[in-house]
Amino acid sequence: RPMDLDLSLLPQAAAQMRGALSSLYFAAARLAPAAAREQDPELDAKAALVDQSYYRLIRLVNDLSATRYMSEEPLPLRDRDIVEFIMDIFAKAASLAPLRGLEARLICAADSHICAFCPDALEQLLYQLLSNAFKFTPPGGLITVELRLTGGRVFLSVEDTGPGIDPERLETLFDSYHQSEQPAPPPQGLGLGLALCRAVAQGHGGTIAAESHQGKGSRFTFSMPDRLTGTTLSDVRFDYSGGFNHALMALSESMPPEAFQIRNL
Repeated sequence: RPMDLDLSLLPQAAAQMRGALSSLYFAAARLAPAAAREQDPELDAKAALVDQSYYRLIRLVNDLSATRYMSEEPLPLRDRDIVEFIMDIFAKAASLAPLRGLEARLICAADSHICAFCPDALEQLLYQLLSNAFKFTPPGGLITVELRLTGGRVFLSVEDTGPGIDPERLETLFDSYHQSEQPAPPPQGLGLGLALCRAVAQGHGGTIAAESHQGKGSRFTFSMPDRLTGTTLSDVRFDYSGGFNHALMALSESMPPEAFQIRNL
């Protein structure tokens, strides 16, 4: 049964998978090099399907690695400009929104704000929320990311104009494997995304909550204490994107095959 799985084994499994995936990808790249793809639209379309599968598999591998956040240990926090950090991620994601026929906007009154957070973990959370919003919002919809600093706390929310969530499912939305019970565009994923978001929130001493109105959309809000630690940590990433478009990898489950054609990579 899924809930009997020892999550501590998943990062080890992910480490074993990365090398094999890289070998497969570079072998495929030699069969369809960029120069040939640029000259042959049909070859490019076929190679884009391979790229799409690769990016999605790397995304799953990174989710396996990220299960380390589900331990009870607090996350390593560092003092960093959270406004700059969120704006950078948003800009990368927003550049991909038109490929889904979506509009993305950022709301943030502050120009700069230093506070303590774990960059890798917060990036994982934001991309997961953006991926869900991209996935479930139909073309013509709007994705809104908002960063607010008030009452000694940091609030980060992602809102969409999708179909909304059944009220009965809101109570278990952040439980592991809940996605296996709901219809979703393929691939279904591991069912760990929102559970990882909750673990990231808790690792920051914070919370995450969802509100939804069927037919009008959903809003996910992460909240954490606004504090400083005086700690400086390395920027070395735990995850892996093979040197490719990290935003496209993180959002790969929600992107169409055209996003992986050579002109968009």
